[in-house]
Formats: sequence, structure tokens, C-alpha cells
Amino acid sequence: MSKIKLAHYWGAGCGGCDVALLDIDEKILGVAEIADIVFWPIAVDGKVKDVEAMPDKSITCTLFNGAVRNSENEHMAKLLRQKSAIVVSFGSCACYGGIPGLGNLTNRKEILELVYTKLPTSDNVERVFPQAETHTKDGDLELPVLYDTVMTLDQVIDVDYYMPGCPPTTNLINEFLGIVTAHVKEGAPLPPKGAMIASQKTLCDECKRKKAVKKIDRIYMPHEIAIDPDKCMLEQGIICLGSSTRAGCGAKCLEGNQPCRGCMGPTAEVLDQGGSMLSALASVYRVEDNEALLSEDNIATLMAQVKDPMGTFYCYTLPKSIIKRKVKEKKQVKKEV
Repeated sequence: MSKIKLAHYWGAGCGGCDVALLDIDEKILGVAEIADIVFWPIAVDGKVKDVEAMPDKSITCTLFNGAVRNSENEHMAKLLRQKSAIVVSFGSCACYGGIPGLGNLTNRKEILELVYTKLPTSDNVERVFPQAETHTKDGDLELPVLYDTVMTLDQVIDVDYYMPGCPPTTNLINEFLGIVTAHVKEGAPLPPKGAMIASQKTLCDECKRKKAVKKIDRIYMPHEIAIDPDKCMLEQGIICLGSSTRAGCGAKCLEGNQPCRGCMGPTAEVLDQGGSMLSALASVYRVEDNEALLSEDNIATLMAQVKDPMGTFYCYTLPKSIIKRKVKEKKQVKKEV
């Protein structure tokens, strides 16, 4: 049996997805039995020019982790799509934009201004900023161009499969490797294109905490109360995104007595994860019979209990949401007749 060719690339992300592939322990040896790693910058020496020289579709499968937020990420995504038979959107950043996607609340100019002129560690009186090209007497230097908008992988290229998680858990990785192994060794069919390598249930469906009728009087941050490890987080007034989040992670955060932050992304039935969670929260907030009489000040007081709303409801999915990014409406200048 000839081995498959496997590539793994790190886009805009923290690198945890690369480490996750190593966390499958001894089963990594099974990967070595069926696959030759042809490109994995964090683990093996390889150059972009080597990938460019490969025949199209010669890479059996590429695991692409990280969002796309600069010109290098986009170039590598398109190159690996051209050279790969299968591309997997690997991890929450590739699937939904992830935490880097919160960069869509600002733009390139504001980010560079903050980092290079406003932080206490910045001493940049000459206001020198990174340039895409810099010419020196010793040669020309190039840097990737930072984009205004963080994009998911499938907003840039065609994607075959999705494996969410921050990072994907070992059980999901092993499940997918098992699928590929069976396909290579036995000719077993691959999942339909676009399949999500994760559970089709919500995290609430798999959560073992006791649930009753949810009605809360106020919202707490996890550090503000002693959390009951057996009771539903939301019923304790702690925002937990389990009702709008796909299962398959093993509920590790909840086992650690912390609420779900939504890294597995929405289920197939949820159009917008943040919007779904806002609706769920509104349905359990106790306002008695005077909901229709609430003033804007009353509503503002209730919402003020939610610290960092965008970071709470769209922590991992802003680029994939309906709103996608923060925009500023341009004022129209009236022309004099």
C-alpha cells in the first residue's frame, strides 16, 4: 500500500492545533504508517517553493488551522487548495475565525496605531510602522500585508471537511484519521463533502448537569459566585453557550466547572451562534409581567450585567456570523443645489 501525503499549515491562530495532532499519543505512529508528511512548518523543514513545485492534487490531505488575516495566509490557503485533493478546515479559527476573528471589531489602521504608538511598551516617536516592502543596501525585505478583515478558510477557498474545536479534541482527530485510514486501506467511502467531523447534538444535550426551569434574576461572572458543579450554569446566572454550541468536545470546560465559551461553533440548525444565545438568555431572564413596559434605561441596566458582549457571544464565530465585522456608516454629504 502506498502512503498518502499529508500537509499541515498554521494560519492566524495560537498554534494549539498543531500541538493537538501530537496529542493523539501513540496513534501518531499509525499516522506514520499510512502517511508521509510533505509539509508541516512547525515540525519538519519545508519551503514554500517545495510545495509550489508539487503536482496539483498530489497532496492527499491538508489540515489547515488558523484564520486568514494576512496576504501570506491567503496565498498558502490557495496554494494548498491547488495542491491538495482534500482540505480540512482544522480548528475553530479556520472554521469560524476563532479568537483572532475578534479583530473584526477594529481595523488594520487602529491595530497598528495601538501596537506601535499607544502601548506603554512602545517608544516610537518617529512613528515607524511595518511595511510590506522595505529596500535596504543589503537587499529587499518583505512582510505579509495585514488585512482589515479576518476571514474563515471557506471564505477564501473551497473546503471539503470541517473539524471544529479550540483545539480539536483527540477523539475527533482520531475519528477523522480512522476515516482516512479506512479509505486508504479498504477503499471505504469518505463522508459527503462539507461534512462536520463533530457531533450533531448541542452541548446541552450531552451535558450531565441537572436542569430545571430556567429563570434568573441577574448575570454573574464565573469568579463572582461559588459555582455548583452539579447544576446547570445558566440556571446559576452564568452565561454558558451550551444551548447554541455543537457537542463533541467532551464538555471539558464544564467538567472543569467553567461555562462553555462556544469554541465548537453552532449546530447545523443554528444560523448565528451569538444571536441564538442572546435569544436563549432573553427567554430565561426574569422580568415578570412588565417586559413590554421596560424602558430603554431598564434594558440598558440589564445588558450592563453582560461584560464584553461581543467577546461573550461571538468569541469564536464573529467572521462566520451574520454581522461578520464592525462597520462604520459613512455620513452622506448633502450637495447644494
